[in-house]
Amino acid sequence: MPTTPLIVDVDTGIDDSLALLYLLASPEAELVGITCTAGNVNARQVAINNLAWLELCNGPDVEVALGAEVPIIAPLMTTEETHGPQGIGYAELPAPTRTLSTRHATQVWIDNARKRPGEITGLITGPLTNLALAVKLEPELPLLLKRIVVMGGAFNHPGNTTPTTEWNVAVDPDAAKIVFDAFSVVPDDRRPVICALDVTERIEMHPHHIAELARAAGSTPDEIISPDDEPGRRSQASNKVIRHLSDAVRFYMEFHRLYEQGFLAHMHDPFAAAVALDPSLATVREATVDVELAGTLTRGQTVADWRGMWGQRPNAAIVVDTDPAEFFRRTIDRVGALARALG
Repeated sequence: MPTTPLIVDVDTGIDDSLALLYLLASPEAELVGITCTAGNVNARQVAINNLAWLELCNGPDVEVALGAEVPIIAPLMTTEETHGPQGIGYAELPAPTRTLSTRHATQVWIDNARKRPGEITGLITGPLTNLALAVKLEPELPLLLKRIVVMGGAFNHPGNTTPTTEWNVAVDPDAAKIVFDAFSVVPDDRRPVICALDVTERIEMHPHHIAELARAAGSTPDEIISPDDEPGRRSQASNKVIRHLSDAVRFYMEFHRLYEQGFLAHMHDPFAAAVALDPSLATVREATVDVELAGTLTRGQTVADWRGMWGQRPNAAIVVDTDPAEFFRRTIDRVGALARALG
């Protein structure tokens, strides 16, 4: 099976965690490096979460590097109310013994891209700060990478942070602007793939998905998350991956219910990970994308010119459709098998 070399840039929260599990469970994913940025929680906690998931899953000895701890200009926002005080909901992962790289995240991006020009796909599921800083240091980076897949933005869809703005872009809109501008030079077949809220909010994880994952992992007893449970109930699953994943996702479901979105969890980041490995999972439409930086009400809004009104060539392939059931089938098969193997 051909492999996909990946640099994964994350702000590990709950859905980033499942994205990592999806990649660890996918034999075609070659993790070249994991870079950490502030977003869902502070960057150092993000790094701890990444190391802990790798260790729990007996993952490869991949380089995990700390990156930007603050946005380029804006003050840092984090969202512990969405992802929990450590970013992983109610899960309490064992403290990792693995250590962080001595290199900065930007150096991981640049050195690996230079070493393997045209080979590496970048997957960014947090704010775009690290990639923006790397592009400033190495302007050729967009041409050195094979492609990037970004979870971020909202186009014909409401925002989830402000009425018009998605979280990852809202944290560092200046970085998003830098990246979209920089990647305008890439060939048509290597345009950034943007997984925005328009589609990712259709990737709804429900309690039955967790139950199916647990069955696939051979975990006992039946893993039942119910909206009638008292808040904060902890999993008793025999399988360690299922137990921690269930505790993380329960927190996320409780958050979504609190904000009247239903007892479910939007799995934005795992979907982007799946698309990075198999672009055929997504239907895309090309557009020219820019980021509003000056609006008093709309700073951070991602704007797509679908019709060429700006007279500029497209710089992004925006995901406009997918099959959520197929995504969850793959997730359950892959992560379930990984969990079963780990016991």
